[in-house]
Formats: sequence, C-alpha cells, structure tokens
Amino acid sequence: MRTFFAGSLLLLLLLVCVLPGLSQERDITCFQTASPWKAELDIRSDVAIIYGVTSSFAERLASWREKGYETQMMTGSAWGSYQDYFEGRFDGKAHPDEGQVQRDGETIWHGKSVPYVVPTQGYLTYLKSLIKIAIDNGVTTIHLEEPEFWNRAGYSDGFKREWQDYYNQPWLAQHESPEATYLSNKLKHYLYVRALTELFEYAKDYGKQLGKDIRCFVPTHSLLNYSSWNIVSPEAALAHIPGLDGFIGQVWTGTAREPNYYEGVEKERTFETAFLEYGSMEAMTRPTHKQVYFLTDPIEDNPDKTWEDYKLNYEATFIAQLMYPQVNHFEVMPWPHRIFLGKYQVKDSNERLPMPEEYATQLLTLINALNNMQQNHIRFPGTKGISVLQSNTMMFQSFPEHEGYSDPQLSNFYGMALPLLKHGIPVQIVQMEHLEYPEALMDTKILIMSYANMKPLKAEYHKALADWVRKGGVLIYCGRDNDPFQNVPEWWNSGQNTFKAPAEHLFKELGVSADSDSKILNVGKGLVSVIKRNPKEFILEKGNADEFRENVRSMLDRKGWGADWQEKNVLHLERGPYEIISVLDESISNKPYKTSGIFIDLFSPDLTVNETREINPGERTLLYNMNRDTNSKPHVVASASRVSDEAANEDNFECLLRGPKNTNGVARIFTSHKPQNVTLLDSQDNLISQKYDWNELSKTICIRYDNQPEGVRVKIEL
Repeated sequence: MRTFFAGSLLLLLLLVCVLPGLSQERDITCFQTASPWKAELDIRSDVAIIYGVTSSFAERLASWREKGYETQMMTGSAWGSYQDYFEGRFDGKAHPDEGQVQRDGETIWHGKSVPYVVPTQGYLTYLKSLIKIAIDNGVTTIHLEEPEFWNRAGYSDGFKREWQDYYNQPWLAQHESPEATYLSNKLKHYLYVRALTELFEYAKDYGKQLGKDIRCFVPTHSLLNYSSWNIVSPEAALAHIPGLDGFIGQVWTGTAREPNYYEGVEKERTFETAFLEYGSMEAMTRPTHKQVYFLTDPIEDNPDKTWEDYKLNYEATFIAQLMYPQVNHFEVMPWPHRIFLGKYQVKDSNERLPMPEEYATQLLTLINALNNMQQNHIRFPGTKGISVLQSNTMMFQSFPEHEGYSDPQLSNFYGMALPLLKHGIPVQIVQMEHLEYPEALMDTKILIMSYANMKPLKAEYHKALADWVRKGGVLIYCGRDNDPFQNVPEWWNSGQNTFKAPAEHLFKELGVSADSDSKILNVGKGLVSVIKRNPKEFILEKGNADEFRENVRSMLDRKGWGADWQEKNVLHLERGPYEIISVLDESISNKPYKTSGIFIDLFSPDLTVNETREINPGERTLLYNMNRDTNSKPHVVASASRVSDEAANEDNFECLLRGPKNTNGVARIFTSHKPQNVTLLDSQDNLISQKYDWNELSKTICIRYDNQPEGVRVKIEL
C-alpha cells in the first residue's frame, strides 16, 4: 500500500508542478471574469476568459494563467470600457458622434462616456489595438461579444452616411414606414458583419506574423432574444465568415424569462423559452461545423431578485441546455465574483445576504458535471424530425408596431413552436440562411415556416426548400401574407420579379398554387400543407393550439409516420449515465412523472441516492443513474469540486478535489464495497476534518469537506 501511494503521490506532485490541476489541452468548460484570480473564485473550469483589455489586463491574465488555467480574452463589439477612445486619449481626438442615436436625438449609452457604437473605421482601429495587446500577451482565442445595434437607433449622422453609401439613396427615418424599418435594420446587420469580418481577419493575420493560430468567437444572445428585445445583430451571418471559429450562446435567466403567449396567457416560461433559445443558437452552427458553447448564469443582471428566484430559473436554463446532446462545450457562468462574492435578497426579507451554502454546493456539482457531458450513449424518446424555420430577418421586422403589423412577444415564432414543445415534442430549429448547406435539413421530416415574421434574403433558399420537398420532405406553410413588410423593396419584387409576396415565389418553385382549394398538395415525393393563418393566432387565443397540432400530426399520418407521434408532458433525455428531465406544465397532463433506477440527485447538495423519483409539472432535475455507469473501478461519480489525478488498484483509491475557498465540498465515490478507511489531506499533508457515509444501494461513499483551491487529497483504503 505504501509503494502505491508513494508512486501516485510522486505522479500527482509532478502533475501539480507542471500543470496545477488542469490540462491545457482541454477547453470543455470556461467562464468569463474581469477580476484577478482569487481563492473564492477558483471554480476550476478549463478556461478563464479575461474580460476587458485595460491597464490591468496583463496582470489579471497572468494571475489566472499561473493557477493553471488556459486564458483567453473577451471584450465588447458594440460597447466596453472604451473611454480612452471616446474621450480622445487613443488618437488625440474625441469621438462623441459615433454613438447610436435614437429618434429624439439622444445617444443610447451603455455606461459613463461610452455609447452603443456605430462601428466606424476609427472605432475598428481602436478595437484592433486591444486585440494586438491580447495576442502580445499570449492569448490565442479572442471573443468579441454582443455586436448589438438597437432597433430604436439609426438617426445619427454617421448612420445616415452609411445609408447613402449602402443603398445609394437618401436616408429614411425608420419610424415612418415598414420599408424604412426593414432597410434600417438590414443596414445595421450589415455594418456589424462588415466590422467583425475585418476584426477577425486582422486577428488571424497578426497571429500568423507571430507564428500563432488565433481563434475568434462571438458571444451573443440568441436570435429569438434579440428579435424580442428589438436589437439587431449579425447572428447566423457570422457563421459564413471564414475568420469565425464559433459562438458562445448567451442564454440565461434574464433572456429566458422574457414572457410569451400560450393558450392566450402571457407569462414567463423560462424552461421552454430557454430550450428554444438554445435551439436557435445550435441551429446557427449545425451545418457550418462551427463550435458553440452554451452559457448559463446562476443569477442574472437584475440585482433585485431573490436567491430562491435565481436558483429556480438557473435550474430551468441548466436543464434546457443539456437537451442538446450534440453540444458539449459550456460557459459555466459569467462574472463569478458577483455570484460567490455578491449579496442578494432572500425570500420574505429585504436583507441582502451572500450565496446560500447549499446553492453554492449544488452549483459547483452541476458545473463540474458539465466537464463530463461528452457521452456516447444518447437516448431521447419522443417525436423527432419536426423543425421550425427561423431567419435573421426576424430582427429586421423587429419594431414595436406598424399599422397592419403586430407580433406581440414574437408570437409568430412561438406560435409554431410552443404548441409542440408543450406537448413533449422537442421541436428543432433550422436557420434559413443555412439552407444552401446540403445537411441543413438532414434530420427534418416536417418543416414549419411562415413569412409573417421574417422574409427570405435570397431566392436560392426557395430552390433548396423545393428540392428537399421533392425528395420526400413535408413543408407546412402558415401565413396570411398580408403584413406590410411583404412590400419592402427586395429581390422578389425587383428586376424581373413581380411577386407581391415572397411566398408566391416559393410556391412557384414548388410548382403549386397557394390559392388551390386543397390545403395539402403533392410535390414529388413530398407534401406541402398551406395554413392560411398567421402562427400567432395559434397561441394568442385559448384552444387554437389544438388545431395546429392536429395539422402537424395529420401530415405525419399521410407520410406513414403516424407511429412516431407522441404527446406527453415530459422531456427525458439520457446522456450516458445522466438523466435530464423536465416535466412540463400547461401540457396534456398534470400528473407527475415517475422514473426508477439507482439515482444520485445532482440537484441535491448532499448528492442523495434514490431508487425512484417523482417529478411534478413545472419541475426539472438532473440524475446520475448508477445502472448505466460502466466503470467498475473505484471512481468519483459526482462532486462539488474539480476531480483530477484519480488512481485505483485492488486495495486503494485516491484523487485530488479542488474548489473555491469558503464553499462546502461534497463527493460521491463508487468503491463497490464499504471502505476500511478514508483519509483527507490538505496540500501540506495535514489531516482534514471530514464526514463520510456509505450507501449500500449505490455502492458509494459520500464525503463532505471544505473546498480548497490547492486541493483536498482523498485516500481510500478498500
């Protein structure tokens, strides 16, 4: 036994000396921070993304790198701590006129002296200087986040000049007509595509001069959220830029709690909205093979909610992100300092308190589980192959209201998705701008679309859709096609095209007439269903969702796929031994969902073991099923600490557990039989006070201890 531990300890010490606790080759999990390393923030994800290239950047970067983290850089695309540029210290002149300006002439400010920006050439030169500093300090991954142009902006002199250059015609005030709104937002979209294309090209070229391969990412809200919040951003268009390597999908409580309508009721539906937001982000990368990270946040930007509220909504978004097994990279949190060092209210009290100990332990358990989501076994029972089409142009129609057009809370999108999702059908999202990729519709049997809330930027998309239908796909088109955006000057009504609405061109490509008496049309081996109602009508009034679902189900029947149709009140996904479960309210049943196995509850700060679980509507959980754990050797099953240096033989097991200071650690370890002895040591080989208990059902021990950034060494004598 002594020889085993001596050899293992030597290996452990060598690993700690070379790479203190983390492999530099891994980048599965990350977080962003503006703080230097602190023991209280040492959450042990693979990557620390250092935010803001300020005078302290090099020092902050080094502090995390010295602790074994891969370090990257993030800064804003449309705003940031850029006072040096706007106040004239960068190039000798102030730039007060480069902000986004709204109708009343006021600049839209992000912070003191820093507006949301119209990306001028001077501004891009400034951002390039920050990228250069980051690369010179050894960074090889650049994140330029949130390229945002407000819908209500578009009145500055700089924007008017860009309008003249882009359209070769005088500027139009966007509030005056749907045409002006559409054209204004289309230009905003273009300006940030152009800006990021240039910035990424610079980053990669400068890196090559130094012999470095630079990766470029855009952390961004989902297309659904930006469309709902009246913001324009490049979104899917960025995936076509050669210099883009991927996205961080910024979905969290603050975006997902945006209310929407279903059965005539407007309210927050955090899980469902998050599920569709993550689906929207995944759709932006699916056929392009770009990398995507999913983000969650244990709190949110609103500082006036309670810890209980944060926890409930975090659980909803956390489970929603795991419903996409093709995504296994995660930003586990932004701003750990405001989570672990911040103070917020608790229920029924105005007093602000630090994070509750049990929530901190649960949070650490969950983010450490994210390191292990690359699983081969995937099982997701239910109806598959039903997709909803989205387009960047949803943002172009994003405007409070025009005469003849209203889309409250993005109901023309949610009207196609929520009736299915609420009945347990994991509807997928397809990005229109990716339709020219052959694999864009590879997993889709039925595609649902509408031009009530978006318009096609290219005629080629219709050819791709028509080809897919002729090969056997089913297209359900919903819409009255009478909104004023149908008449904006675009390709379908210019040149040789004289179509009154883009759908007319689509139906021509399909070889059918939308005015046919039949609602279902044969096209090659496929089918087209035309529902002459706008999708919002399916959710703004109670009962209409049933009609919509019946239309979808009947199309499955006509293709002989009726056996695939399953309505239920649960989404239950298996990722290896992990069971991801969300029980839906407003669904086909109010009954709880029951499942059985040998489960370790990862939502429990004690990692409790159960043989059965009953989950009520509106609740979610993450379980570790020991029945599908194929590792017969002693190993850590779940932990509120980062696990490394596991070593086992017939007589002994040891590992290193690392976590942030002032948090409670817990680990459940499979040992097959009750251990003879358990010892915990700190980095100085001092014995650590700990508690543990044996669970015969799961053949695991549960150890409780205080987390330490330097690590707690566990030795188990079997």
